Amino acid sequence: MDKLILSVAMTGSRTSRAQTPYVPITEEEIAQQALDCWRAGAAIVHIHVRDENGQPSCAPERYQKVTDIVRAAGSDVIMNWSTGGGAGIVSDDDRSASIALAPEVASFDCGSTNFGRGVFINSPAFLEKLARDMNEHLVTPEIEIFDTGMIQVAKDLIADGFLQPPYWFQFVLGVRGAAPATARELTHMVDSLPDGARWSVCAIGRHQLPMNMIAMAMGGHARTGLEDNIYYHYRQLATSNAQLVERLVRIAREMGRELATPDEARELIGVNARRSAPARASE
Repeated sequence: MDKLILSVAMTGSRTSRAQTPYVPITEEEIAQQALDCWRAGAAIVHIHVRDENGQPSCAPERYQKVTDIVRAAGSDVIMNWSTGGGAGIVSDDDRSASIALAPEVASFDCGSTNFGRGVFINSPAFLEKLARDMNEHLVTPEIEIFDTGMIQVAKDLIADGFLQPPYWFQFVLGVRGAAPATARELTHMVDSLPDGARWSVCAIGRHQLPMNMIAMAMGGHARTGLEDNIYYHYRQLATSNAQLVERLVRIAREMGRELATPDEARELIGVNARRSAPARASE
């Protein structure tokens, strides 16, 4: 098995202070929890940012501020910037604007789906433009899959040259209106992936921990965090993102899964390959 890549999604676009006082909202709070998660064992932090009113934002300068604070503190954790735009709240142009700043990793929501009471739209035109932008700026896409049809969308984009290997997939299970968070569904999705793809699992609410454990046992990777689940136990709020990371670290050690460092994760998911592509082309 690969070493285990632990990701943490700390803020999201929907988790509010009314639901939990522990979700980080400001750039300083997000950066501090990113550092705490890195120290706890996370190799990747998935970043959403908010505006001054706590509403979803895709402002490039906000992503960059979080990253600058984290780097200034000496952390090499992988920064994965969201292009999700609050599941349809932010415009397509705003969603992709941060890619010009060339983050190491950014999310690539690979298709449209019902999302609770709303619809999360990722049109073919938007995905093709986003893929071109990521290729231009050497950004590794985290190919987010909410339902099985999105895997075929990814394969079509691969066939058309928009997505380049190596491939890094994140299954998002248990969203109301999308794929259920079950072992049967996960197995089917893994079996449907392109050859050589690496994959991780996150799941919503009470499904988070069991799906993380199943993924770890299968040789995949895992994402935790307050974006997906605000509870540590039934009706007991998690007091930080790091608390959720620390639990997965303990379980991984019991399973015999060694943790990947950020640099090892860069190698596994293709960040290093992409960043060195211009040098290889010139040789």
